[in-house]
Amino acid sequence: MAKLTKRVVDATHRDPDRDVFVWDSGDGSVKGFGLRVKPSGAKSFLIQYRNKHGRSRRMTVGRYGVLTTEEAREEAKQHLAAVARGADPAQQRGEDRSAWTVKDLCDDYLTAAQAGNIVTRRRSAKRASTLATDEGRIKRHIIPLLGHRVVRDIKPADVRAFFTSVKAGKTAKDVKTGFRGRAIVKGGQGTAKRTVGLLSGVFAHAADLGLIESNPAHGLLLPADGKRKLTDFPAKYAALGRALALAEANAEPWQAINAVRLAALTGMRRGEVIGLRWSEVDIAGGCLHLVDSKTGESVRPLGRAAVEHLRSIRARGKTTSEFVFPAERKEDAPFGGLPKAYGRIVAHSELKAEDREALSDLTLHGLRHGFATTADGLGLTLPTVAALLGHAAGGVTAGYVARVDAVLVAAADKVAGDVASMMGQLQTGNAIPHPAARKYVGVNPIVDFIGKSQF
Repeated sequence: MAKLTKRVVDATHRDPDRDVFVWDSGDGSVKGFGLRVKPSGAKSFLIQYRNKHGRSRRMTVGRYGVLTTEEAREEAKQHLAAVARGADPAQQRGEDRSAWTVKDLCDDYLTAAQAGNIVTRRRSAKRASTLATDEGRIKRHIIPLLGHRVVRDIKPADVRAFFTSVKAGKTAKDVKTGFRGRAIVKGGQGTAKRTVGLLSGVFAHAADLGLIESNPAHGLLLPADGKRKLTDFPAKYAALGRALALAEANAEPWQAINAVRLAALTGMRRGEVIGLRWSEVDIAGGCLHLVDSKTGESVRPLGRAAVEHLRSIRARGKTTSEFVFPAERKEDAPFGGLPKAYGRIVAHSELKAEDREALSDLTLHGLRHGFATTADGLGLTLPTVAALLGHAAGGVTAGYVARVDAVLVAAADKVAGDVASMMGQLQTGNAIPHPAARKYVGVNPIVDFIGKSQF
């Protein structure tokens, strides 16, 4: 044991199964002052002491990064000096928190989430994109309706009334966020359910802090979503192929056109397509190594049509950006205009009326549903479809044996080939063998089949 210094704090690593504690000791140390490292890796300073009744208490002083080690030590000295005078800092903080409003709680929740202290169902810290969405829902929905209420006074009936208000559009507005920015805040049942889900997480944080005994949003029965069921994907893909051809003729950004094609050929999420980096593309291996997808790290097999599409983008040679689809005006950022460009592409006035009708309900996320529907129609099993889409329950890992990878490559190749055919983009004649097939030919019969198949 030694005195807590920046070097000691930086050298202390997390344990995925438990909190790690390091206590200040040695010359110049403060007894009861320490460091805690959560399983997520978040580091914070704390004090531990016995109050005047002999009860052991522990209180967080501050997060490492917000406070330096020396700043935290000085604050710890002040708290421990108060203990020596008979005070109980942890109890006082609890009493202060008992008067917290929902806004105070939300502020603390976001601070804790940014520090990595709020974990997801996968036991990982929330991603930056998720935090941005949470902050938007808190700012646009939760604060306007509940921000002034005291946390301990919120009842399940209040949460239900909140759901009803958001669903009815009471928080809907069109907000100017900058010179060119706008935030279009909508109501509706889907928005209301997702925001109540976040609110439940915020109240769970309050329960962890001891502000409330039970979560007023937990177990609340809400109406089922009226999910749209997309149908007739062959017609939609054919219309999309014609819409993309028209977009090229009308000089829509090449990033948008090619990003839409890649989404259709892979079933990738919109954010995964927009943020795709060349370092994550393995053309030789015929797969993607996504560093930070919705389900964490993910390896996705690519069909031949998708591989050749990425190869053609690479061959453009007009950019040195790390992003496959860079921003129009700078190469160190991804293309941010895909949603608006897609809206223009599928609703262009020069498209035939039947094509616009076919595309009227096909969103970018709908392309992911289309990929899954096509895979299901080809007789692929649910675990295989889940693996192709990068779902957590069916993800592919680099540790899988070649046979499993080969089966998934064959599946991806078949689905991408069918989608490309429906979009009118499939090349005829002798197909180029899939890169992964050349790598694994001879390993087992299924791989040899991939190398010879024309799909």
